[in-house]
Amino acid sequence: MARAARTGPWTAVPPQHGRRFVVTGASGGIGLETTRRLVPAGAHVVLAVRDPEKGERVAAPLRASLVGSVEVARLDVADLSSVRAFADAVGPVDVLVNNAGVLGLPFSRTVDGFETQLATNHLGHFALTNLLLPRLTDRVVVVASASHRGGDLDVTDLDWSRRGYRPYAAYAASKLANLLFVAELQRRLTAAGSTLRVTAAHPGYTSTGIQGGTGNAAFTRLAQVGNALLGMPAWQGALPTLYAATMDLPGNSYVGPHRARELNGWPTLVGRSRTASDPDLARELWAASERLTGVAWALGGPG
Repeated sequence: MARAARTGPWTAVPPQHGRRFVVTGASGGIGLETTRRLVPAGAHVVLAVRDPEKGERVAAPLRASLVGSVEVARLDVADLSSVRAFADAVGPVDVLVNNAGVLGLPFSRTVDGFETQLATNHLGHFALTNLLLPRLTDRVVVVASASHRGGDLDVTDLDWSRRGYRPYAAYAASKLANLLFVAELQRRLTAAGSTLRVTAAHPGYTSTGIQGGTGNAAFTRLAQVGNALLGMPAWQGALPTLYAATMDLPGNSYVGPHRARELNGWPTLVGRSRTASDPDLARELWAASERLTGVAWALGGPG
């Protein structure tokens, strides 16, 4: 495995021959660009997607690769029954990339009764990761966001039943949950004597379709202007995820773009908010996530 070192722009994914990746939300945006770079490097990638027909369409040109390979499997991370079915069927995995996400949605609940942004961005991936842990050989990568810095996570009201719902506050909270999950998962793995590692990444300001799914026409128009003026192309926005997935980084590392405010640039290690490093809040979130999903820590050892 390549050792992490950045002396300039990083774009060269090291060889991944014989390694099996699962990338959630791989039919578009960062997930698709991540897959497009892994396959030519020799990886076998499972595109874990809500819409298998769309997945097959984007997988078709990748199947022409003479180096790596792909397969498509249905996974809706906002539906725990789908998460369990996928986990039961997927087989061994070297690297799990928890990428699927939504941004700024109007209030809604999933089929399991959870607020949709928390369910999609955190709870579904929490469950998937824990279900796959006994079959993982290398690492878990969680795609977070610089928006976590504005997050306020109330573990006693994760479904926004007491507070007035605010779409972007809920998004920031779910992204804060991502980093708390990374920290607590790595703590548990280390305490259990596991060699698995957990890393996180964020894409900075990248031009993808996620900003157009909010249902807010004014925000969509503003995002289109912002994408045109400031947004990195999706292939560049995927580089922090690829760096976190393939380079020799310590557990609980966080990768993002190197320029001011981490809006754009090339992959490098970045910081996080004090709240995202709060071990007590991370433990409380873990306990709440276990209770809500019904999926518990699977590796034994100290919890």
